[in-house]
Amino acid sequence: MEFRTYERRDLNDVIRLCEAERWESYVADPERTHRALSAPGVITVVAAKEGTAIGFAHLLTDGAIRAYLANMVVAANERGSGIGRRLIQEVFARSNPAYIDLLSTDDSEAFYEGFPHRRFPGYRLYTK
Repeated sequence: MEFRTYERRDLNDVIRLCEAERWESYVADPERTHRALSAPGVITVVAAKEGTAIGFAHLLTDGAIRAYLANMVVAANERGSGIGRRLIQEVFARSNPAYIDLLSTDDSEAFYEGFPHRRFPGYRLYTK
């Protein structure tokens, strides 16, 4: 298992992972997704097995104090093997923030509760 910085060669695998999660905004325009995953102030770490990305974590950071975990996913058949935990550890190590904020789905709460944390209510705002 390799944990490395996202590269363009990972885009198709990342799109497949997003498609499986029904993250339509990441599937609709691959070039836009690539720009999002490689933009300034972004750290994207890929978990790769035999050269294929089977998970990734996408972090937005101010480079000093705050970071926001925009997305984190591991392929369904690889979950429960520690890959998600390692992805979180990798983005913490690469960004060194005081904390990471995130939104989670109900089914992922148990995973995130395994880390030192505080709960805050949140909202996702849309233009339409």
